[in-house]
Amino acid sequence: MMFRSIRNTALCLLALAAGGCTTLSASDHAHAEAIAIAARSDAIDCQRADRCADPSVFDNATPRSGNRTLLLDDGQDALLARMHMIRSARQRIDLQTYIYKEDDVGRMILRELVGAARRGVQVRVLIDQLSAMESPDTLAALSGIHRNFQLRIYSPLFNLGRPNYADYVLASVVRFRQLNQRMHTKALVVDGQVGVTGGRNFSDEYYDWSQTYNFLDRDVLVSGPTAKAMQDNFDAFWVAPQSVPVEQLNDVARILLARGVPALSDKRYEVPERVQAMQNLSSDTTLLRTRLGDELMPVAEVQFVADPPGKHDVNESDRAANAPASVVLRDVVDAAKHEVVMQTPYLVLSHGAQRLFQSLHRRPDAPRVIVSTSSLAGIDNALTYAMAYKYRRRYIQRFGFEMYELKPFPQDVPMRVDEYEADDDDGSTVTADGHRHHPLPANTEDASRRGVLLYRLNRQQPRSDLPRVGLHAKSIVVDRSVAVVGTHNFDPRGVNYNTESALVIRDPAFAALVADSIQRETLPANAWVIAPREPGIAEVDDAIVRASERLPLFDLWPSRYATAFEFRAGPECPKPLPFRDPGFYRCYRSVGDFPGVPLLGVKWWMTRVVTAFGAGMTPFL
Repeated sequence: MMFRSIRNTALCLLALAAGGCTTLSASDHAHAEAIAIAARSDAIDCQRADRCADPSVFDNATPRSGNRTLLLDDGQDALLARMHMIRSARQRIDLQTYIYKEDDVGRMILRELVGAARRGVQVRVLIDQLSAMESPDTLAALSGIHRNFQLRIYSPLFNLGRPNYADYVLASVVRFRQLNQRMHTKALVVDGQVGVTGGRNFSDEYYDWSQTYNFLDRDVLVSGPTAKAMQDNFDAFWVAPQSVPVEQLNDVARILLARGVPALSDKRYEVPERVQAMQNLSSDTTLLRTRLGDELMPVAEVQFVADPPGKHDVNESDRAANAPASVVLRDVVDAAKHEVVMQTPYLVLSHGAQRLFQSLHRRPDAPRVIVSTSSLAGIDNALTYAMAYKYRRRYIQRFGFEMYELKPFPQDVPMRVDEYEADDDDGSTVTADGHRHHPLPANTEDASRRGVLLYRLNRQQPRSDLPRVGLHAKSIVVDRSVAVVGTHNFDPRGVNYNTESALVIRDPAFAALVADSIQRETLPANAWVIAPREPGIAEVDDAIVRASERLPLFDLWPSRYATAFEFRAGPECPKPLPFRDPGFYRCYRSVGDFPGVPLLGVKWWMTRVVTAFGAGMTPFL
């Protein structure tokens, strides 16, 4: 009894320090909501029936003509498509995302959404709380911005829009389940006719706009009946009890009660010339048609699969059955006959996925499994990488994986970044702060979807002024006939905690596009090969590693069964080889476990420590 009293007192003190136990009365909340509603403008800038929408380059798909899809590998194309979708909306815009930052991309898109609301379009935005904006003032401003604009936050801890670190510490003790149950679903749907989903959130690094670190990612845009299914799933999330109107959150309500609805920040863009260029391009009908509309391709079958918000309402033992995104992924892979090409940034497989791949590998005619994933030098999450590193032997021996880790400075990937050319006569413009901006070309010869070089190094060694590149795409292609592109990392979180979504496209031509895109990123210019150490060394290590990796704690053996290799081209090695080829070790040289990472640096130590002691973290990574 005394222990319980002490524990409760300690939790209460922590809660008070975090602000988690302090709340507002029902009358306070009602007053705050009334303030937000009263402040909402009802002025409409456009009186036309079409809400002054731009003509859509995606609008000629009908239920009778079926679905058309567009693979969005290039980040700036993905941003251009979203800008155009918003500007071409006539009735409604539904945006759902896991991360929304207040950087150049986030502010630009937000202002486009508010502009759409002011011309008469119904705009609804749903963001997971874990990464929802960066300021309660922004949330408060949006609560009263316009009657056509609504913002809700998914699963807010302690009913807060922006928890502080103490709140998260408290939540890990008293609300651990809610803390981990996140909305990882991502979708933008316009008028129930055009939708896009995939790995990208809303911040600079997902669209090649960061000067320090960018994600290599992938989306699919679909025009046609499948977009309605995306809208229906959004509707289910919008009315779920976990989705809370922003004006009902405690921290937002306090701002409203104290000083009314604040003005939306007009903070200057970090690179205003780049934003202006994107805004101009978003009204260039010829370029939009060339780069986006003309690239839409009819496909045989498209299915949108997404977890419902009810996934979080069931017990953990039943959750997988209420996770259709995971079930469809399993079924697609289980049907493989010849080849599985998989790309995931975080190679931490759920128990079900491990059983599936082991079963595939045991088949007499086992399909080839090619896996593109992150290197430690490029990944944004070293904790997750440590678990992938720990189980390399299992992936290679038991699952038959051919593994490739993306380099932090790849030389041939679909990415456009500032300052990537040394020449001054390349058609670029230099901004006021010295950044070099390369506009999107209108000609189809530079369409990254067809594999043209866009991210180029002008010298053999990576330039120090280039941003690092990390992998964020989540895709699977089976037998070059079925492609899955979505939000699922094929990990325990995706099965048990996060809600996920994906487009499943059953069409050989489209599947080949995705497979080629993934395999391009496994080429020697872009990736290291993960393979067993030199013959003799691997065999000696194998028995010890096999025993050591099974330990939940004290997996201290310093060597792993496999390491990273670099291709060495030459007369005897004219082309890359799979590591099971007899000539592999003649044509490849070992570059160590963590190439590109300083020895004894933070990432090095973190990986070693988590490998040794962090196996229990796997379900939450």
